Amino acid sequence: MKVSLKSIIGPAFYDVHKHIKNNDYTHYWLKGGRGSLKSSCIGTEIPLGIMRDAQKGLMSNAVVIRRVKDTLRGSVYEQIKWAIYMLKAEDDWDIPDSKLQMTYKPTGQVIIFKGADNPKKLKSTKVFVGYIKYVWYEECDEFESYDKITNINQSLLRGGPEYCVFYSFNPPESQRNWCNKQVLIKRPDTLVSHTTYLQAPKEWLGEQFLIEAEHMKKINPEKYNHDYLGEVTGTGGEVFTNLLIREITNEEIQTFDRLKNGLDFGYAGDPLAYLKMHYDKTRRRLFIFGEVYGTRLSNAKAVKKIKRLNPLNKLVTCDSAEPRTINEFKLLGLKVTGAKKGPDSVENGIKWLQDLEQIIIDPIRCPNASREFNDYEIEKDKEGNLKGEFPDKNNHTIDAARYGCEADIIQSKARAGKNRARYEN
Repeated sequence: MKVSLKSIIGPAFYDVHKHIKNNDYTHYWLKGGRGSLKSSCIGTEIPLGIMRDAQKGLMSNAVVIRRVKDTLRGSVYEQIKWAIYMLKAEDDWDIPDSKLQMTYKPTGQVIIFKGADNPKKLKSTKVFVGYIKYVWYEECDEFESYDKITNINQSLLRGGPEYCVFYSFNPPESQRNWCNKQVLIKRPDTLVSHTTYLQAPKEWLGEQFLIEAEHMKKINPEKYNHDYLGEVTGTGGEVFTNLLIREITNEEIQTFDRLKNGLDFGYAGDPLAYLKMHYDKTRRRLFIFGEVYGTRLSNAKAVKKIKRLNPLNKLVTCDSAEPRTINEFKLLGLKVTGAKKGPDSVENGIKWLQDLEQIIIDPIRCPNASREFNDYEIEKDKEGNLKGEFPDKNNHTIDAARYGCEADIIQSKARAGKNRARYEN
């Protein structure tokens, strides 16, 4: 390396650079707002890594991908070209204007630029020497799903001892977007980094960039939070804005003393959903830390799974619509009772959950509860206006939570009624 990386990579990425250099992780999710320098970091790490690998005798190559091929040259191609020149390595690289490929002259290693709009060509990518170590999905939120990226990875990541896959994006507004959900999943081979322009050297951004950011902050704080801070601000239709998706430690669980158990029966293709929860009434926080979830589970198998999470056989409140199923669960040894329900019980239960200070869900122990609560949004009509009612789909764990917390929901409603009567009198 002929120059100091500190003149190319922003300070917020120094630790990321060390991890990449040491091969500490395989997957690097770099997200953030405008001007956070994440693309500059990745655009530098790829040619730098290829040259460093060559010195070790490792013939690594890279594939840089965007959803649409036409966007490659004006974005990632120019970004990596800039990095090569900043590294003062342009004499060692062939950077043609005629094709979307760069070649490291001393060894023949390449950086290939591909669009995902032609999956067959992308999956048949071959390199002349070595193997594909580096993959970069720029603006990866433009891809339809994580499955599409997984399929590409399965085709590209073959035949090598180590890999480095980058995913860069500005978080979309909606909590439901697959990118926003994917970065919440903890994996030992994955690093997630969130940066903003506030961590970048001001002179790198320029005065006008900062003026525009401050102007947006004044006139439209929510858009500023999304565009410049990279926050998931929501579309306005999210039902639960009080979610905190994080690991709940064993030490925390040992202190839980107000346990709640809720069960929504599965019918036909709908899954059965059981939740184990703790309600911190003082701080108005609901912890969801255990689940049983599955379709076509026999009653015996479901009870066996539930008892593993509820070994003391504490009372489980369930959907009361099927007395016969409740009796079968009782005969199988589960202490269970039907929910009282009543008029507007669904709306009252969801509003009670909405009004909590926090709903903390462990995404490892409860992946389906995490997904359903996070995805639950009020639907829009043909004109794009939000409908008035809560949707009755993909809400099985939400129903289980309502049933398990029913006593507190009823108590809260009764208290509110008394306060309202006292005020009116």
